Amino acid sequence: MNEKHSPHQVLIIEDDLNITGLLKIHLGDLGCEVSSVQNGIDAMAAIARQTYSLIILDIMLPGINGMEICRRVRQSDRTTPIMILSAKSEEIDKVLGLETGADDYLTKPFSVREFLARVKVIFRRRHELGQESSPQAPLQMKFGDMEIDMDKRKVTLGGQRIDLSPKEFDLLALLASSPGKSYSRQRLLNLVWGYDFEGYEHTVNSHINRLRGKIEQNVASPQYILTTWGVGYRFNEEL
Repeated sequence: MNEKHSPHQVLIIEDDLNITGLLKIHLGDLGCEVSSVQNGIDAMAAIARQTYSLIILDIMLPGINGMEICRRVRQSDRTTPIMILSAKSEEIDKVLGLETGADDYLTKPFSVREFLARVKVIFRRRHELGQESSPQAPLQMKFGDMEIDMDKRKVTLGGQRIDLSPKEFDLLALLASSPGKSYSRQRLLNLVWGYDFEGYEHTVNSHINRLRGKIEQNVASPQYILTTWGVGYRFNEEL
C-alpha cells in the first residue's frame, strides 16, 4: 500500500542515469518520494539538507566514492538506512560495506524483484526494530552507572557520555530493552543490519566486541552485555 501521507523519502546516489531511472519508477510504485544525484559532492550536500528513509549508494562515483560517503554519513551519527549497489562482488567488498555502516549490499547486475524485496526488508526492519525496543522500553533506562536515552540516542557511564556508532547504539538499545532475553547472532544481524543472509554473523561479533570495549570495565568479565553460550548475547537482567 502506498504511504500517501508520509511516503518514504529515498535518495539515489548513482551516476548511471539508466539505473537511476529504473529505480525511480519501481520505488515510486512502492509509494516512495525519490530524488537523485550523480556524484559524491552533491550527495553530501543533499544528505546535509534532509533526512531520508533510505539512501541507495553506488561505490564508484565521481568526486567522493560511495564507501567514503557511507563512512562520513555514519560519522555524523545518522541512522538512515544505506543500501550499496556495486559491480564489486567480492566478499571482502561486501564485508567492508557492512562494516562501514551499510545496511545491505547488492551487486550489479541485479533483478528489480530482488532489489524491491530488499528495500521492503529494510523498511520493515526499521519498523520492527522500533517495535521490538519500544513498548516495554521507556525513553530513558538506567542500569547501574549506565543511562540510555533512547530519544537523544545518548549513552552515559558514570555521567560521562560514551561515543557509540549508530549500529553500536542500536545493538545496545535492543538488548537493553529486554534484559535477560537472548538474541542469536542471526537475529541481531536481521534486526540491526537487515542483512538476511548467513555467513555474516562475524559482523555482529565485531560490533559486540567494540561495544564492550567502550562500556565494560573488564571485557573479559562483562557486566552489561553477556554471552549466552550456544545462542548469542543478552543484556544482564540482574542490574
